[in-house]
Amino acid sequence: MLIPLFLYEKKLLRRPTFYLSAWLESHRDQYVQRLRALCDGGAAWTAWCEFFLQGVEEQAVKNAQIVRAILELYDRLKLQVLGLTHSQYAVPLLDQAFRRPVFQSGHLKFGDRSPSKPAVANLLRALKKGKVLKVIREGSGRRPTVYALAELINVCEGKRVL
Repeated sequence: MLIPLFLYEKKLLRRPTFYLSAWLESHRDQYVQRLRALCDGGAAWTAWCEFFLQGVEEQAVKNAQIVRAILELYDRLKLQVLGLTHSQYAVPLLDQAFRRPVFQSGHLKFGDRSPSKPAVANLLRALKKGKVLKVIREGSGRRPTVYALAELINVCEGKRVL
C-alpha cells in the first residue's frame, strides 16, 4: 500500500489506486529472491529497481486495458439501458451502479427529481430482465433485494466472478 501512496504524494497518481499486489503475488518467488539479495548490497539494488519497474509497467498496461474495457462497457450499457427502459432515470441509475456495483434499491439517489419507488422498481426489473443487473440476493420481508452490475465486476476482476 505504500507504493500507490508514495506515487500519489509525488503527484504521479491522481488517486492512490494503483496496486502492484497482484503482480508481486504472481511473481512471488522472484520478489522474495530479490528482496533477500538486497541484504548483500551492491548490484542487488539495481536488479531490484529493474524488477520493480517491470512490475509498474506491466501493471500500468493491465490497468489501462481494464479502464478501456470499463469505458467500452459503459458506452454499450448506456445504450442498452436506454433501450430497455426509455427512462430519463436510466443513465443516472447506470452511473450509480458503476460507482457502486453491488447495491440495494435504497442506495439509489436521484436528487431533487427522484422517481417514485414503483418507478425505481420498474427500472430495476427491466434491467434485471435485460440481464444488465444480476440479483445477488432476493428480497424477503424487510430484507431488500441486492443487485450487482456483474459485467463491471467481472471486467475489474479480470475473470468471471458473477
